[in-house]
Amino acid sequence: MNAHGSPSAEDSAIIEAFFKAGPWAVVGASRDPEKFGNKVLRAYLDHSYPISVVHPREDEIEGVACVRSLEELDPIPKSMSIVTPPSVALHWVEEASRLGIERLWFQPGASSEEALTKAAELGLDVLANGPCILVEFRKR
Repeated sequence: MNAHGSPSAEDSAIIEAFFKAGPWAVVGASRDPEKFGNKVLRAYLDHSYPISVVHPREDEIEGVACVRSLEELDPIPKSMSIVTPPSVALHWVEEASRLGIERLWFQPGASSEEALTKAAELGLDVLANGPCILVEFRKR
């Protein structure tokens, strides 16, 4: 983010690449329409993006079948939204890298310093601590 609260040039480039590089996945989706995990999923659906949902306990959210792990997805996504507690952020970075997922978008409050450091070491494109995907979807 720059001083005016807008995405930096680097973030803007990652945002554009993120939206162009499907398929997409969401981890941390919720059945509760008031939670951001649900709002993020609905934004993908409202904009007709082909979206997969990874959730350890749910079978379906907002009409989308859930899988228990990223490995179950076919095809493996190129871009992934993360709306989970920061305590599991590192897990998602490591799984994404292992499976070839190139871009991660941590929603505000979902990342950890450890996860961001690891993502940088692995060469992943990451958005965190800044632009919210819901705001960016409204621009499309």
